[in-house]
Amino acid sequence: MIRHHPDQNLLLEYASGSLARGPSLVIAAHVQLCAACRRQYHALNSLGGSILKQSPTQPLQAGAFEQVMGRIDQVPGRIAGRRETPPPPAPDATLADIPPVLGRLLAQNVPLRWKKITRSLQICRLRTGQKHYEVAFHRLCSGGEMVEHDHRGSELAVVLHGSFSDHFGVYNRGDFILRQPGQVHRPIATQDQACVCFSAVSAPVAVTGISGWLLNPLIPFRPG
Repeated sequence: MIRHHPDQNLLLEYASGSLARGPSLVIAAHVQLCAACRRQYHALNSLGGSILKQSPTQPLQAGAFEQVMGRIDQVPGRIAGRRETPPPPAPDATLADIPPVLGRLLAQNVPLRWKKITRSLQICRLRTGQKHYEVAFHRLCSGGEMVEHDHRGSELAVVLHGSFSDHFGVYNRGDFILRQPGQVHRPIATQDQACVCFSAVSAPVAVTGISGWLLNPLIPFRPG
């Protein structure tokens, strides 16, 4: 059961198309997994359509329709009723049955390149065509722990496989996570299976404690 959701302000930004591409991908993945947020998203779209109908009309410039359609094709998972491209065969079991919006992203990043960060953690950074957020899969082995860390910017994430816990609660498949500077935590995966999350971060994390003095300057940040 999905218990953690984006707030209505984030859903409204996503539905209106004003959210940056990195966070939009995370919200789109959650919406495709969460029936409750999907209903809210459709309701917000309907409200926006009603407002547009009541707005005064303006003459269109030549080529405006083609420009709009081109932009729509670049927005992740936004058209209600549009048939999604099925994901390619998953490279491993932890990426099976991912949301269609991430299936398309995965197909654009084959072969996936996982990098071992610690004994417990692997990261696969993804190309998304933007320059403000680092977008990646994070895989924490069963029973694995991440180092305790703070955040220098916002982090949005959705659980795709398995589950983890931290100072703020327990997160299962489909759950949405938002972390901001000052929210120190240490994710720990459950003992029975690996946990995979999809995330977008606007700045590198900051390891807490004495080791942070040594490690923080070495933590990369690669938006793209």
